[in-house]
Amino acid sequence: MYNLIMHREDTPTYLRLMEQSLLEKRVKLSYKHLENCDVCPLECGVNRLKGEIGICKTGEYPRVSSYFPHHSEEDPISGNRGSGTIFFSRCNLRCIYCQNADISQRSAGSEVHPEELAKMMLELQSAGCHNINFVSPSHIVPQILAGVHLAAQSGLKIPLVYNTGGYDSIAMLSLLDGVMDIYMPDIKYGDELTAWKYSRVKNYHAVNQRAILEMQRQVGDLKLDGQGVAYRGLLVRHLVLPNGLAGSETILKFLAEKVSKQVYLNIMDQYHPAYKAGEYPELNRRVRPEEYQAVIATARRLGLNRLAV
Repeated sequence: MYNLIMHREDTPTYLRLMEQSLLEKRVKLSYKHLENCDVCPLECGVNRLKGEIGICKTGEYPRVSSYFPHHSEEDPISGNRGSGTIFFSRCNLRCIYCQNADISQRSAGSEVHPEELAKMMLELQSAGCHNINFVSPSHIVPQILAGVHLAAQSGLKIPLVYNTGGYDSIAMLSLLDGVMDIYMPDIKYGDELTAWKYSRVKNYHAVNQRAILEMQRQVGDLKLDGQGVAYRGLLVRHLVLPNGLAGSETILKFLAEKVSKQVYLNIMDQYHPAYKAGEYPELNRRVRPEEYQAVIATARRLGLNRLAV
């Protein structure tokens, strides 16, 4: 009976890895990356297992600021029972306009061990959530893998969502192949200079494109069940910035030409000046409706019609 369930298309693939004793191997391989940290493209080189910290200010144990059923994600993610969202503190990006800077730029919440993280996942599953949604996971992939392994042993069986700013290591994504069911990356910028100016990371454009192509290779276009809830695939988010600063047309061309015209895309209009954005006159206002509509029109012109609008 168990093997029959494992072969259902909508069954999370991490259960198959666990059955084959491969999930535990992924945990061990990933933890080696913490010794001379290259878990994310910042490659700080610190030994996080000995308590050293790099740019993400996170040592061996991640911090969780909150976890709860989230009803305000995209419809295929939240469904009618909510997404089991775990908000991790800190981030490998330093966006000067971050709307969650109290979490991403500060060590909010409490440190958690893998056993505690697994317990959170199981609680969210028991609450009826459609999935487990890891927010800002790029700097703590080994710890997430350890928590998933323990949770799966104790009965976790709902899809996993990797909700990321899009600055991700290909090595880590390779270890997540067959673990994450849904990838939900941001694609923030169409060029490197803008990414450095506003998010303080190098090579974001190139790193982000490679990461999204790898995510698409692993899970393909977003697939929905009979209730319209996602169980596997890629969902891309793009936040429109004032004055065309995000390079939206370049981004949309990449998605249409290199990823898939069937990519599920959320073009977001909720930008507002937050955190340090007031120090940058070009960012110190909301996006105008005509700016947002122009990006939507470009997406449709390029054949991207699977939009969350």
